[in-house]
Amino acid sequence: MAIEVDMMKKVPVAEQDPKERAKNFDEVCLGYNEEEARAESTRCLQCKNPKCVEGCPVSIDIPGFIGKIKDGDDAGAFEILSAASTLPAVCGRVCPQEKQCEGNCIRGIKGEPVSIGKLERYTADWAREHGITPVKENQKKGKKVAVVGAGPSGLTCAGDLAKMGYDVTIFEALHKAGGVLVYGIPEFRLPKDKVVAKEIENVISLGVEIKTDYIIGKSETIDELMDEQGFDAVYIASGAGLPMFMHIPGEQALGVYSANEYLTRANLMKAYRDDYDTPINKGEKTVVVGGGNVAMDAARTALRLGSKVTVVYRRSEQELPARAEEVHHAKEEGIEFALLTNPVEILEDEEGFVKGIKVIKMELGEPDASGRRRPIEIPGSEYEIECDAVIMSLGTTPNPLIPGTTKGLDTSKKKCIIADEETGATSRPGVFAGGDCATGAATVILAMGAGRKAAKGIDEYLSR
Repeated sequence: MAIEVDMMKKVPVAEQDPKERAKNFDEVCLGYNEEEARAESTRCLQCKNPKCVEGCPVSIDIPGFIGKIKDGDDAGAFEILSAASTLPAVCGRVCPQEKQCEGNCIRGIKGEPVSIGKLERYTADWAREHGITPVKENQKKGKKVAVVGAGPSGLTCAGDLAKMGYDVTIFEALHKAGGVLVYGIPEFRLPKDKVVAKEIENVISLGVEIKTDYIIGKSETIDELMDEQGFDAVYIASGAGLPMFMHIPGEQALGVYSANEYLTRANLMKAYRDDYDTPINKGEKTVVVGGGNVAMDAARTALRLGSKVTVVYRRSEQELPARAEEVHHAKEEGIEFALLTNPVEILEDEEGFVKGIKVIKMELGEPDASGRRRPIEIPGSEYEIECDAVIMSLGTTPNPLIPGTTKGLDTSKKKCIIADEETGATSRPGVFAGGDCATGAATVILAMGAGRKAAKGIDEYLSR
């Protein structure tokens, strides 16, 4: 029976029941089937001046691939998609489409935008299930490029350079490639074996070599890669993995985690699985401090590990930086939100373990430098929340190891590598940088966009 399409509304996508998914790490969103994808694709207006493409950091030909889906040509859709995106199955799941491509969709002016992200996911999943991989470049340039970091930015840059004919080697500090895709984003949002590993295999199929357990700055420096190993250019995509803290009393108590550590234990080190012996605090009551996507990931992970979870955020729901879909899912699963609330002290028991957190109520004042209204404490409004684990999700900064071991590499006051926004070029000739190590913590798709720009910049540099 054909699906009846309401041109003003998205074709609904199936999801796990909230009560069931709160107890497992299986993927929440089940994605479109073929019939649903065909139906949703008919909603695309095929604009001559597509605003959705302008909103995409990697400039996917969105009307092009959706038009192919509508025509029943899924292979053609993947060919268009993979020409612009190295990680389409990832982006279809974790990109903030509501602020980017879908946020610019003309269909969304009078109704709901086209479900671009779900169609991207459908196309990438279809290609994976049918064994279709990106087109490989046969002509070699005879030049070597090193990429530091196998996260979304590094993988994207490496894939694009390999398609151009360069010999590319990625150096990854961890024992698995993927960066935040494997250590940060939980399994229930982004399956590791089914999706991430397959996307990485696609990059390798283009001829990219990945060396893991290789810490640039210790195992070898950027200078040594260029001067001794013969690399003609280097792209630094080492991310921003250094967590930030509030520096409030009690923050050193046992049971206080950074979100980075907590999610790395749960995801990369598989603490959520009974057959892995990874230490992690499966507390009865957990407080997560922060309001971004990482905070939602940490909160929803703690919930699945058996904890009752409260998210503490100092602004109102309107200012929550996390994706609306992630906040909606968190609420559906039973996570509580203490908004306009800010921690002032972490409370310890006699043995130094967390026993609670003291918070103070806030109100919003005038806008600050970020454009958001500044939270102001309300005197005398302190109260305590009982808990035995606290996860701090306050953002991250770049690790200073690479700038500190590379000659002539300029950094900003925030310890980010200074790089040209369009080419990724740094102060050191032949060295390029992009993603979180250059901008500070941002989204997967923005890191990928930086990787694409850097690949073009490196090609231009090496073609002189």
